[in-house]
Amino acid sequence: MSEKPKILNRKIVAESRLFTIEALDIEFSNGATRQYERLMRASGSHGAVLIVPLIDKQTVLLIREYSGGVDRYELGLAKGKIDEGETALQAANRELKEEVGYGAHKIEQISSFSIAPSYMEHMTEIILAQDLYPEKLPGDEPEELQVVPWKLDNLTELISSGLCTEARSIAALYMVRDYMQQR
Repeated sequence: MSEKPKILNRKIVAESRLFTIEALDIEFSNGATRQYERLMRASGSHGAVLIVPLIDKQTVLLIREYSGGVDRYELGLAKGKIDEGETALQAANRELKEEVGYGAHKIEQISSFSIAPSYMEHMTEIILAQDLYPEKLPGDEPEELQVVPWKLDNLTELISSGLCTEARSIAALYMVRDYMQQR
């Protein structure tokens, strides 16, 4: 196993409201050097959560919302940032109330996902929410989100339909389906 490369220099090369791009000068154990660029979280960011809300053991509640990156409406899981002073579980329950209109009596972190670890610092905490109860909090979405129940047994249909293309949602749905089958 190679030893971890040394970071020789760091430099911020671009910043926006949401992201910072950092250039890293790196030296590997064999003496090779490279410059990497990575997308970092904006300053003050405390991470993000992706919530898998189960209304029963077989039914997940998806949301349909506009996705600016692909310029269309997508089905996916509720997600959002962790605010200062919140734990991942508190943030997940808040986002669930804002986006889906439910809170959870039983909530647990089941994994963490990176999106593109070669060039992004960002990690997302995957949260399973069960024993749901109706509660709506105002959110920051520009329009009301449509909540769509979907059976975990029909994930192949969801993915092949093209209605849900976000990799984190897809991976979390399959993970929770398998997790629930083992219980």
